[in-house]
Amino acid sequence: MSAPDDADHRHDRTTRHPTPGALNSLQHWREAKSVPRIVYNFLFVLVARLAPFLPVKAWALRRIGVTVGEGVSWGLEATPDVFWPELVTLEDHCIVGYDSVLLCHEFLQDEYRTGAVVIGERAMVGAKAVVLPGVHVGAGAQVAANSLVVEDVPPGATVAGVPADVVKAGDGTTES
Repeated sequence: MSAPDDADHRHDRTTRHPTPGALNSLQHWREAKSVPRIVYNFLFVLVARLAPFLPVKAWALRRIGVTVGEGVSWGLEATPDVFWPELVTLEDHCIVGYDSVLLCHEFLQDEYRTGAVVIGERAMVGAKAVVLPGVHVGAGAQVAANSLVVEDVPPGATVAGVPADVVKAGDGTTES
């Protein structure tokens, strides 16, 4: 994906948490977050996923720590990170489409990583898209349906694919 040369890579904005021993990092999740907190988050994520009214969705997201701007549209079945929802920022008038996932963590073999996900003002994330930890989707950008966003999306750009690549630059030109 084309990004400005001075832009940080998403991995530069993730925190590494080593998990020693033979078990993979997912086996250590209870050391990172308490069971009651995850249950609490999960219940409010269910409300945000299934509620038919946008104000109820925004209320549920705020209850688990998501920063929700004005006029945010959260699609049916869209899922914020259940472990670290406080790392999600939804700026004013953005849209997160049907069944999309915003992940702020990734469990790996010997460590897990956490990183903030920011969906910029008036940005759109299409249906069933997945945004990985540390990714910033710029203001007015568009993420096509079924895309896997592994790098920042420049403001005004359109990205599509797995992994997502710029198909239209923020200035309106088409990438080749």
